[in-house]
Amino acid sequence: MSTVAGYHQTRFEYDPRREILWRSLFDFYFNRWIREDDCVLELGAGYCHFINNVRARRRIALDLWPEMPTFLNPDVESHVGSATDLSFLQNGSVDFAFASNLFEHITQEEFSDVLRQLETKLSSRGLLCLIQPNYRYAYREYFDDYTHITVYSHLTMCDFLRSCGYEIAECKPRFMPLTVKSRFKISPSLIWLYLKSPLKPLAKQMLIVARPPRTGRSR
Repeated sequence: MSTVAGYHQTRFEYDPRREILWRSLFDFYFNRWIREDDCVLELGAGYCHFINNVRARRRIALDLWPEMPTFLNPDVESHVGSATDLSFLQNGSVDFAFASNLFEHITQEEFSDVLRQLETKLSSRGLLCLIQPNYRYAYREYFDDYTHITVYSHLTMCDFLRSCGYEIAECKPRFMPLTVKSRFKISPSLIWLYLKSPLKPLAKQMLIVARPPRTGRSR
């Protein structure tokens, strides 16, 4: 969630390979967590590859980047603003909140604020899912992104979530490679094989799924 001028033209430029990646990840992995009657929120939606490929009753994209709405499918709701302000959402309205490569860009205090707000915005079956660089495996490249300000490994992220009252439902220290910028071909079949394989070459991104505190939730 960067507001640095030129970030999307330099560090995070558009890459059509991400569309193949996120469509495949939804089909082969995320659909196990998301029901068709769910409301899905993506925090820091960026180019909207994840939320556009979700199949759900209601889809909402949130990002600070003013150009984000231009990448959304017409039936996805758009909100341009900070992830630290979820006041536009009804309490108990979100069943699945997702963030990819977001929380390393904000302070720990801001992250705590997001978690506190999600407690009330998530439904009784609500989940928070995040993907981001795992510092334990990506320490060499972590600060190649000049907007990274906070460091997490899978251990510290899980501990932080627990300290905020969240319950860890799933933790994958090595989920996916750090970037699509590589010489390797990206295809649905290869992504399916990668997800099924016990070996995860180049996997430096973690995935964590967590349930919010029982208090504060509705529906």
